[in-house]
Amino acid sequence: MPHLHEKIDFTVAIFIVHDAKILLIHHRKLGKWLPLGGHIELDEDPEQAALREAREESGLDVELLGERPPTTSPGTRALIAPRFLDIHRINETHEHIGLIYWARPKYGASNTDPILAAGEHHAIRWCRREELDSLSPPMTEAVKWYCTKALEEITGIVKTVGE
Repeated sequence: MPHLHEKIDFTVAIFIVHDAKILLIHHRKLGKWLPLGGHIELDEDPEQAALREAREESGLDVELLGERPPTTSPGTRALIAPRFLDIHRINETHEHIGLIYWARPKYGASNTDPILAAGEHHAIRWCRREELDSLSPPMTEAVKWYCTKALEEITGIVKTVGE
């Protein structure tokens, strides 16, 4: 996807939780463990981008978690708010504003086996909380924090002191 602007783009990150595990990819270009995600395209809103990226990168249909205000009316559509926002530097002249969503496979989905997008990723896998510290290469502390927070909020799994 080409950049929408030379200095900044809007992106989505989708932390998908199922059965007390979080879905992660080992990104081919960046060489890092990350959530699913990517750029928001000009013809889509953030929700559409998150659902598209989840499907493209894992083959899974997901539902975004969060609150949608009851304010939709002609000409206006309320969106599910991202759980968090961040801004991160890509290089010396370019940044991404990230909309960070929690999600789960759609209710009743018979298959939660993700499909590897081999052109983009080395690996894709479901990880339990205790596996996050042993991934190779190690994930960044920021990504680990979001993973832990998503697991905690969605499943009630809390990191204990000393872990």
